[in-house]
Amino acid sequence: MTQTVLHDYWRSTASWRVRIALNLAGVAYRAVPVDLVAGDQRSAAHVARNPQALVPVLDIDGLRLTQSMAILDYLEETGRLTLCPPDAAGRARMRAVLQAIACDIHPVCNLRVAAHATDLTGRDETRAEWMRHFIRPGLEAVEAMLDAEGPFCMGPDLTQADLALVPQLYNADRWGVDTSDLPRITRAAAACAALAAFAAARPEAVQPA
Repeated sequence: MTQTVLHDYWRSTASWRVRIALNLAGVAYRAVPVDLVAGDQRSAAHVARNPQALVPVLDIDGLRLTQSMAILDYLEETGRLTLCPPDAAGRARMRAVLQAIACDIHPVCNLRVAAHATDLTGRDETRAEWMRHFIRPGLEAVEAMLDAEGPFCMGPDLTQADLALVPQLYNADRWGVDTSDLPRITRAAAACAALAAFAAARPEAVQPA
């Protein structure tokens, strides 16, 4: 049987989503670190895995998959996970939250984007200012999109939206963005923190020695 391999970076929020999903699915995998700070993602070997020079890359079932949301859908569609609401309306609402985080907040706060902004200004302070400028308004919008009743993002059941939210909150905390006044987000984060699959995927749990 082909071994499942995850090429990831310990602080990558996209990689973190996939780690949580694999843990929830009970899929054993071998982690291969790709050091984004050192530039490993631009190596010929990694570009051969992913022409975008990004993480994560998941080798599973004889396939090589990229893009975290596509990987989540693959795990869902192959029956390893059930993280999508059963009704079309619920799935649409979940995807709106998922994409608000993964397609709107995440890309502009990507390491290479923030680094480029810093290079353009020549100010070290730019990176933190840039992150805070985009993360807080983005999360305020997400707060309004979540269910009033929890415990999770979309109500009583864990969904893909929760897998996107938790890593983004880590990023918010890292850059000094306070979210304690956002009760729905705080509630969902606490519910997820109680799950072993989330704890085992945290950067502190997978950081290379």
